[in-house]
Amino acid sequence: MADHKNIERICIIIGIITLMFGLVFAYFGESLGITVSGSTDLSYATTLFDDSMVHTIDIEIAESDWNNLQENAADEEYQLCTITVDGETLDNVAIRPKGNSSLTSVVSSDSERYSFKIDFDKYSDGLTYHGLDKLNLNNIISDNTYLKEYLSYDMMAYMGVAAPLASFAKVSVNGEYFGLYLAVEGVEEAFAQRNYGSDYGNIYKPDSMQIGGDKEMGDGEKPDMSQMPERPQGTADSQTTTDQNGASQTADGFQPQNIGTPPEMNSETTGQPDQTAANAGQFPDIGQMGMGVNSGNDVALIYSDDELSSYENIWEGAVFDVTTSDKERLIDSIKQLNAGENLETVVDVEAVLKYFVVHNFVDNFDSYTGSMKHNYYLREDQGQLSMIAWDYNLAFSNFSGGGMGGGTTTTATSTDEATTLVNNPIDTPVSGTTMDERPLLGVLLSNEAYLEQYHQYFQEFISGYFESGQCTETIDQATALISDYVKDDPTAFCTYEEYQAGVAVLEQFCTLRAESISGQLDGTIPATTEGQAAQPTALLDASNLDIAAMGSGMGGGMDREMAAPNSQGTDQTANADATSVQSVATPQSAKGQPPNRPDADTTTAATNTQSTAESDLAAGGNQTGNGQIESENTTNQPDERTWPNDTTASAMDLPSLILLGGSCLVLLLGILVAKRYKR
Repeated sequence: MADHKNIERICIIIGIITLMFGLVFAYFGESLGITVSGSTDLSYATTLFDDSMVHTIDIEIAESDWNNLQENAADEEYQLCTITVDGETLDNVAIRPKGNSSLTSVVSSDSERYSFKIDFDKYSDGLTYHGLDKLNLNNIISDNTYLKEYLSYDMMAYMGVAAPLASFAKVSVNGEYFGLYLAVEGVEEAFAQRNYGSDYGNIYKPDSMQIGGDKEMGDGEKPDMSQMPERPQGTADSQTTTDQNGASQTADGFQPQNIGTPPEMNSETTGQPDQTAANAGQFPDIGQMGMGVNSGNDVALIYSDDELSSYENIWEGAVFDVTTSDKERLIDSIKQLNAGENLETVVDVEAVLKYFVVHNFVDNFDSYTGSMKHNYYLREDQGQLSMIAWDYNLAFSNFSGGGMGGGTTTTATSTDEATTLVNNPIDTPVSGTTMDERPLLGVLLSNEAYLEQYHQYFQEFISGYFESGQCTETIDQATALISDYVKDDPTAFCTYEEYQAGVAVLEQFCTLRAESISGQLDGTIPATTEGQAAQPTALLDASNLDIAAMGSGMGGGMDREMAAPNSQGTDQTANADATSVQSVATPQSAKGQPPNRPDADTTTAATNTQSTAESDLAAGGNQTGNGQIESENTTNQPDERTWPNDTTASAMDLPSLILLGGSCLVLLLGILVAKRYKR
């Protein structure tokens, strides 16, 4: 009898111990360093993407692998490396050059300042940096300000728009400073969970252009204009125009008059009228250029039919696996959108309007609102569509004039262009296309209620971000943070003086653009191309603004014979009245050769980890919709939202619940066995 009682006690004790282990792992497993695949650790948002500091990223790579990466950059093949982020080391990480035409431009130059894509879990399944699976290191090409993409994402965050996180990073290769880069969160699973939770729907990156051909979607870049055939005589580029002083002027890729007779624009879709609005002629008509662009109606979200094959440019850009039913549901949403039916059901109207508020402020025409209709992510969740911001290095008008046509200068033509761009009409903010050919924007703004809502969001944006001084403060804080790194950037595409001039113009542009939009909202400045054509004198004068100073073409550094790293330290194309040019530090390496690899005993030692959650976001301040940390003095924020998930793993995730349930089952079985044995 005593033996029976002892066995019963033993079974009960085992069950209780198992239950206790289950509870411990369920609640404290993450803090003990126990992670599972699919963990919702998203603390990278407050570590790597803390934008109050310049982060350090050291790429440690074998000489042979670095040589292969540099010499065969166009192949975009991954190489094995070790990445150390702010002192924390991760081994077996994949890195490759990334880009489209910017990649081929760097390949064909003496520079080796490529953008990079870092894949943490390509070689080590489940490896992340504090939950981050993919990281982009953008080389800040065509941006003398170093700020255009960063500032665009900050504006998106202010309005609560889904956009990648970004911060500045001092990138070193084998211990030697390589350049100041912009670290940008990849639009992958971590991004989706951070913004939408575990049930994040489907995400696509529609794109009908394959110029340089990035291996993966999500790397939209400026088109390689050098690969385009010459325009035939008689088209826009060969037309002679007259500038505001009456001088004859040949247009180079854009019609320079503020509101003048535009060159003829070809329609992208059969049956649609040609663009006759005044701003159709302000920018190059990419639709007329032979650059591998197909009709791309699917990328423009134009409904053609119910055939899956008609939307291949969308399916090929799927970030996650999609099923036939997923595709059919998206087609049905596009169909209803184009018909103007059930818009609240098929479009997240608030999210889309707020996206276009910021997008249309920054005049980014290398996008959905331009001729190439790309560089955006499309999210579909239960049939409802919204957009995710992406690729803004050509924002603030860089894709017009200088960004497309080989560089503008401060002439009557470029100053007239500046006035045009500053006053770009918010109700018809398209270039080289029509509102009808961009239904996600055109259909919404053709609805009076949604147009009024759009204007309300614009007013909140202008008053809260610009009139409050937040934009100026953001620019000033960022420049104070990065200026010393820019000054010493050994592979920069511009000189330090060009950087300073570019930042000054960026601030002026934002001030004037906000003033113009305020006028468009109160009716003193026309908000459509037709209205501006009829009242050109109502436009805000921006004739003193040198748009090209913010960056044109492939950047000042690409116009020079720039060794990589730049050993000259001077700008051979700087303005004639420029004084001394800041010399920059130069790692001793030639193109295709890595900076010296540090000795093993000098390499920073850090724990190789997939990271555990370090802090609750609530302890770090309020968060905007995409995870940016708000400054304490932020006021008038129109849309203050919280994340669907905390940055730490939830206290009771599915594996923990399974373990806990199993513990209870073991306890129950132990009791039953003991009782049966007792009998």
